[in-house]
Amino acid sequence: MDQDWLYLLLFLFGVLAGILNVFAGGGSSITLPLLIFMGLDAGTANGTNRLAIFFQNISAVASFKKEKISDFGLSLKLSLLTLPGAIAGTFLAVKINDDLFEKILGIVLIFVVLSFFIPFGKNQEKETNPKIGLLPALSMFGIGFYGGFIQVGVGFLLMAALRFLMRFDLIHVNMHKVFVVFIYTVPSMLIFIFAGKIHYVSGLVLASGNALGAWWAARMTVRKGEKLIKNMLAAAIVIMAAKLLGVF
Repeated sequence: MDQDWLYLLLFLFGVLAGILNVFAGGGSSITLPLLIFMGLDAGTANGTNRLAIFFQNISAVASFKKEKISDFGLSLKLSLLTLPGAIAGTFLAVKINDDLFEKILGIVLIFVVLSFFIPFGKNQEKETNPKIGLLPALSMFGIGFYGGFIQVGVGFLLMAALRFLMRFDLIHVNMHKVFVVFIYTVPSMLIFIFAGKIHYVSGLVLASGNALGAWWAARMTVRKGEKLIKNMLAAAIVIMAAKLLGVF
């Protein structure tokens, strides 16, 4: 395929990934394999994807802020808990063998799909100013490690932790989620940069798509509410299943 068409495809997939990542998660399960298909080794694809995630979440945080849905103080506290794990996970990702990483990625994709079938259940009593207890703190560390290492599907882990352990409604779940991912992506991305594991042209093309999709998705999250988020979760299931079945 002509390189220009590949970049157009990368941009369009970036838009889709940005939408999925804000509403639910799993966008990297589309973009990582595409980057590898374009000829990047697995480690560089992983690093290049972080550049897109960085700009995606700046866009999403700004969009939530514009819609007057934000709590930077609590978001930052949650984010800081992920940083040690994210740094450790990223160092592992930089050092790991590419073939082993691709095998791990394949296994993770299967579990990401299975996670879709865990019901969120009916709304629990919603907290407006919850305290961060030991279990949420430990979960943030573990999520940070996973996000630093592989990233794919981290949104679902964050949604589960924020929904069930801290009892946020889905709008605030997604608002905190994009801020947390933005913060821990900074050191993760820097490690990949220093390791020479980012293809900047592909990363910036992908980032422009991710950012556009994320901006729109954050606006729709606030304006349409939980019903739309749940519908997008269902759509993410279909997309992930289609990918694993070889439809695309």
